[in-house]
Amino acid sequence: MKHGTTDSFWGGIVKSMGLVFGDIGTSPIYTLTVLFALTKPTHDNVFGILSLVVWTLIILVTAEYAWLAMSLGRKGEGGTIVLKEILIRLLKGGRRMAFVGFLSFVGVSLLLGDGVITPAISILSAVEGMVLIPGLAALHQGTLIFIAALIAIGLFVFQFKGTDKVARAFGPLMVLWFVSLTVSGVISIATFPEVIKSVSPYYAVKFFLDNGFSGFFVLSEVILCATGGEALYADMGHLGRRPIVRAWYFVFCALVVNYLGQGAFILQHPEAKNFLFGMVQGQSGLLYIPFLILTIMATVIASQALISGVFSIVYQGITTRIMPLMKVDYTSSHLKSQIYIGSVNWFLMVLVIFIMLLFRKSENLAAAYGLAVTGTMTITGIMMTMIFARTTKKWKVLPAAVVTLVDLVFLVANLNKLPHGGYWSIILATIPFLTILIWTKGQRALYRALRPLDLETFLIAYKQIYAKERNIPGTGLFFVRETDVVPPYVIHCIIRSNIIYERNVFVSLARTDEPFGVYSCLTEGVGPGLDAFDVKAGYMEVADIEGLVKENGINEKVIFYGIEDISTMNPIWRVFSVIKKLTPNFVQFNKLPASKLQGVVTRVEM
Repeated sequence: MKHGTTDSFWGGIVKSMGLVFGDIGTSPIYTLTVLFALTKPTHDNVFGILSLVVWTLIILVTAEYAWLAMSLGRKGEGGTIVLKEILIRLLKGGRRMAFVGFLSFVGVSLLLGDGVITPAISILSAVEGMVLIPGLAALHQGTLIFIAALIAIGLFVFQFKGTDKVARAFGPLMVLWFVSLTVSGVISIATFPEVIKSVSPYYAVKFFLDNGFSGFFVLSEVILCATGGEALYADMGHLGRRPIVRAWYFVFCALVVNYLGQGAFILQHPEAKNFLFGMVQGQSGLLYIPFLILTIMATVIASQALISGVFSIVYQGITTRIMPLMKVDYTSSHLKSQIYIGSVNWFLMVLVIFIMLLFRKSENLAAAYGLAVTGTMTITGIMMTMIFARTTKKWKVLPAAVVTLVDLVFLVANLNKLPHGGYWSIILATIPFLTILIWTKGQRALYRALRPLDLETFLIAYKQIYAKERNIPGTGLFFVRETDVVPPYVIHCIIRSNIIYERNVFVSLARTDEPFGVYSCLTEGVGPGLDAFDVKAGYMEVADIEGLVKENGINEKVIFYGIEDISTMNPIWRVFSVIKKLTPNFVQFNKLPASKLQGVVTRVEM
């Protein structure tokens, strides 16, 4: 089901502003302030940088995401994992498949790393605006960090309640935010109308020609204006493509008008500490405090949208078997996308506060930002180009390749941030990347080490035992990965221990490469007293296995599942074993009735 397709034209736009555009909508708070901390605010530099900002929004957000990426979806879902699933269908195996898999792992990891830096920079930059309130100018930076950390803690603490109820307020608040940006921008442009000329790409080209190599590295800060641009595509499944694209055109106009307004303000007040806050304070002294409160609320909404996005990415990773199982709670009875993953939530909270304490100022944090987002954009560009080259939309290959080249230029420019804190975005992305690598390789190695039996061989011994008619009354469920391959714990139960019921059912759950849809199939008579029950569910689906079993007339007495006790001297497999012990197993993840569960331990040498 596509959410948002039933919304009215304006309703869809308002919702999109609340759930998708918080991140990119709050970037005017810090983008130009950071840029002109490094570049002298001369007439030519201001015009050049404004031109770069406008064209970055046009190429990297409008062209790459709103036009190209959002034309690629699976049942309305978007994101790196969706691109991977589309490409896997188009490729015929081999090295390219491995390359696509590796790219998607890197893309997912960079997005998750980004989920730490973005809330930190957004909340901290908004709180820093308090120093412009009369009487609060002497506020110590430590106090500002403490306030920002308190806001972040409050945000993470309330995650378990879900955003479904609060989301209704998000849209109108963000509409008010974008109206405020537009109005303040228009008032400022009126004082220096010539600034509108900076929209021309001529000034961006002139900036590069005047500044040479140092002008190229300014791109590493220009990318701040596109923070959250990837959310257009990643959040497509929440609201549908049309409302997001329509809302983007309004958001784009608000952002451009505000950046031009800030440009006019910079030319007249080059000494200001924060250009957005300084501009608003100069226009309306009394309205500054309400604007600051609105700013803090907008950054909280932006962070909220990003946290929800991280939960969605992790859930996709769990169901497509690239990440370990984690306890997932569903916070909405009607919105499938509304999930809460406690372990991810608290881990994120600790990292966000750690990053705030480490970098202390939003302008320092800007030094760490950019590598992850440009990396993600480049990977999206490469995967899009590969898809367009293999479909009927071949005419899109050229624009996709041009956009990817621009992404690559931004990525190279951002490499100069590595020694200045940029390495933190790599460190943060390494945590999920190593987890994904160890988990996927470990699962394959474990499956080989378990040496499962094929069904035909198993049935020879099974039939002999079943024919003795010493079977336990009732029905026993046995969870298997696939119904024609029998895991060792089932052999241990049935063949070695003679635990055999009057009716035995092999249950398997497979995830399809579609986001939604649940299908189940009961195959009776696989063997005497042996049936197979296959469930196929989309990777964004919440599969109610217990309910499906009941619907098919299976009333189980006991549910068996396998637990692996891994013995290994290999340090990597030891890490894999620890991850496996710390995370829920299949039956806990799918919330099956604890009173009926029987875990069977199998010792495995890896």
